[in-house]
Amino acid sequence: MAVHWYVIHTKPRQEQRALDNLQQQGFSCFLPLLARQKLCRGALTVVPEPLFARYLFIQLEGGLMGQSWAPIRSTNGVSRLVTFGTEPAKVSDELIDTLRAHSSTTGPALPLFTPGERVQIKDGPFAGLEAVYQLDDGERRAMVLIELLHKPSRITLAPASLRKI
Repeated sequence: MAVHWYVIHTKPRQEQRALDNLQQQGFSCFLPLLARQKLCRGALTVVPEPLFARYLFIQLEGGLMGQSWAPIRSTNGVSRLVTFGTEPAKVSDELIDTLRAHSSTTGPALPLFTPGERVQIKDGPFAGLEAVYQLDDGERRAMVLIELLHKPSRITLAPASLRKI
């Protein structure tokens, strides 16, 4: 019997829980992750984040004659198996191989802010002003460009003091 990859739709923010529970049942699964910068308690940290929110991949024997779908549907964290009508959504082995090659939590993290992005200052003496994000100034500071008295001025702030517009 042929083995194929299929798509699982998970409950919100439960991709890792679904992956762990499916693997404990003996299923071969894959959750592509990407390293991303996030603000946690006012500090920039790098956290692994699913490449596709609410989706993961599972390898099963093909067709409805293969493994039973019932244990998958009743697994904690799983919402449903993605189907097109009554046919489960198959994913090619080549796509899974490509995702595995590009999925990484050890490489450079996707930045929280990108240079040139418009941000708003949330607190401090410049609260409410719009600025243009320039770059990270070390681990705990961000450099932004604001306009004061019709002249651009560069200031450094904590990343937690900024929000995307």
